[in-house]
Amino acid sequence: MISRPHLVRQVKRALRDNPVVVLLGPRQCGKTTLAGIIAKQRRSEYFDLENPTDLARLSEPMLAFEGLEGLAIIDEVQRKPDLFAVLRVLADRRGGKLKFLLLGSASPHLVKGVSESLAGRAAFIEMSGFDLREVKSEHYKKLWVRGSFPRSFLARNEPASYQWRNDFVRTFLERDIPQLGINIPSQTLRRFWTMIAHYHGQIWNAAAFARSLGNSEKAVRRYIDILADAYVVRQLQPWHENLRKRQVKAPKVYIRDTGLLHTLLSLETYRDLSGHPQMGSSWEGFCVEQVLALTGSENSYYWATYSKAEIDLLVFRGGKRIGFEFKCADAPRMTKSIHIAMADLCLNKVFVLYPGSSSYRIHDKVEVLSIGDMGLLEEKIGL
Repeated sequence: MISRPHLVRQVKRALRDNPVVVLLGPRQCGKTTLAGIIAKQRRSEYFDLENPTDLARLSEPMLAFEGLEGLAIIDEVQRKPDLFAVLRVLADRRGGKLKFLLLGSASPHLVKGVSESLAGRAAFIEMSGFDLREVKSEHYKKLWVRGSFPRSFLARNEPASYQWRNDFVRTFLERDIPQLGINIPSQTLRRFWTMIAHYHGQIWNAAAFARSLGNSEKAVRRYIDILADAYVVRQLQPWHENLRKRQVKAPKVYIRDTGLLHTLLSLETYRDLSGHPQMGSSWEGFCVEQVLALTGSENSYYWATYSKAEIDLLVFRGGKRIGFEFKCADAPRMTKSIHIAMADLCLNKVFVLYPGSSSYRIHDKVEVLSIGDMGLLEEKIGL
């Protein structure tokens, strides 16, 4: 088993300071395994809401929790949204000896009542599959091609990994989405998801998607919000400065897991990927997720103007503005676009991540960083 110590520490800190901690992420990303590690270190009770027995036990939640001490872990909590009102009452009890760790595969925006019921009482932690800190940078190519889901990454070979991801896509569309009360034909949503894969790393254009699907812009906006709230699509928001330039104001869209991206594009191996026109945008999406795993997604944006100046990722940390560019090239160089972004955005530092073996400087404030040196990034940006 691959250890995930940074996530364990994050959850433990949140449990120390809050009566309720909500651990969110896509299905099969390792939430249950992580909760099991934490449960072994303290007195705990586990409820799985996909298990009919546990679901029946929680039909009378006040009775089920009576007398319990330590930690109550509730898995797939989005399946019982009426539970949140009860948890609010329990969280407000003075001197309560029971804390709650809730595991969910849908964001609070998608599960009615979560944000309202637990506001001020819960810490929310987002997690995804493996990242380079956990699998080590020398395995970056495997992580890039197979994606971060543990069962996909750890599969015995490429065909087994690809088959798991195909099964995941089908199950997600045919079972998981309907269980959230969303009534959209699975074929429609799969077609839309595949379209996003072909637009991966590009600017969101609702009108273009609506025309291709023969649907309204309102409908396709709902589709992308559903996939984003289920943690399989990322909408990276644009940053605006008070400049005398026309700046892009629509989000960029990514398939969050590159393994799923490659599956939707029918790319099974690295060889398939290396000959595909989406290789560069796949690398960009992979690097975006790796950096955000370190920095968090809050205060993270991209920036672009209609005159083609851009920065792939803009992160605000400790009062500093840090830019990131992602180049699937042999030896990235300083570009006019980086010069413009540094001047217009007053960037403190820019990192260019690429799949080569050497790291080097190309400017006083710009460093080309090998993916193999990704582990140095935390120190370099002061995390």
